[in-house]
Amino acid sequence: MKVAIVHDWLVTYAGAERVLEQIVACFPEADLFSVVDFLEDREFIQGKRAKTTFIQRLPFAAKKYRAYLPLMPLAIEQLDLSDYDLIISSSHAVAKGVITGPDQMHISYVHSPIRYAWDLQHQYLREARLERGVKAFLARAILHYVRNWDTRTANGVDHFLCNSHFVARRIAKTYRRTATVLPPPVDTDGFTLKADKEPFYFTASRMVPYKRIDLIVEAFAKMPDRKLVVVGDGPEMARIRAIANHAPNVVLLGYQPFNVLKDHMQRARAFVFAAEEDFGIAPVEAQACGTPVIAFGKGGVLDTIRASGDRPTGVFFDEQSVASMVDAVGRFEAMQASDLTSISAADCRAQAERFAPNLFRSAFKAFVGEKLASRRMQLERAATPQRGLREADAIPETATVPDAIPDAVS
Repeated sequence: MKVAIVHDWLVTYAGAERVLEQIVACFPEADLFSVVDFLEDREFIQGKRAKTTFIQRLPFAAKKYRAYLPLMPLAIEQLDLSDYDLIISSSHAVAKGVITGPDQMHISYVHSPIRYAWDLQHQYLREARLERGVKAFLARAILHYVRNWDTRTANGVDHFLCNSHFVARRIAKTYRRTATVLPPPVDTDGFTLKADKEPFYFTASRMVPYKRIDLIVEAFAKMPDRKLVVVGDGPEMARIRAIANHAPNVVLLGYQPFNVLKDHMQRARAFVFAAEEDFGIAPVEAQACGTPVIAFGKGGVLDTIRASGDRPTGVFFDEQSVASMVDAVGRFEAMQASDLTSISAADCRAQAERFAPNLFRSAFKAFVGEKLASRRMQLERAATPQRGLREADAIPETATVPDAIPDAVS
């Protein structure tokens, strides 16, 4: 069986690439395809080089590949996958749009439907200052075209996988399809448990608007008796620093190497997370350190943090507001003050281990194997002569029988 793996673009090692790494580990003989490939470190994809599209050769593509989004639907459709039996796409943009035939199985792990074209369009346009004018009109027209293309190409996918129930609901909304939830792998071995905690709170993130680091800093500015340490850098750094200048209990460390981030995550009383994420790897990493999480209770964290019932691992706040976060910190401290409700480091670690890479690989291979076996059985049944039918009831060879392979649509 020939296998092709399709990824949107290969330029860095981030959350989507962690999933790709494990998919490649499941199918090491597979060929790799991508819109562009400008990777320097190829270890995580076992040294493979992707077969790319014409965008690879366009001017400034290495740095400005996202600017070619309007061409990406056309580009991804030019990849010739006709020689492959199984196509696996890892998609948060256009990878799922590859063209496949009726005798090929296409399984797509969707990190999210294209966020900036669907429910987050207005937020992205605001942040890009594209709300008015000619450029704004062109951006909206392009996103309209991308939405239509994205919806149509969902029909070419036989089975959808996704990283959280939040994304599964987004897939149901945009594609009217059912997706199986398979959480992404988290390097839990890279974060070791530390039971003894110190009296400070911690957060770490790239400083971009939707991460809401500004909200976390503002909330702790209202709690001067509680220390907050922040690791990260990015476009929002100057604005966040201006807020922190009025809060001596807030320490901004800027960008730090992994060992510094890990050390603070292990020692912190709790990790604070205010973003609405499709999954959210950082809260799982914190729990792997034995550190509880105080998080905005929407998105992927609902799958990764236990905030109620037995053996809780964190606390949710309901609104992205200062008051809601301050209330959550108070509730967390009240829980920790009681022997009956306190969150244990061991429970946090056990929760994180549910997302270990080996479990992802096992579940992914089992899913693919099940779907391939089901397809083979259906094809065998379809090829079996129909006995006992009257000649008038026999199915002509040229007839279209939509239900002959009923599992072609999840």
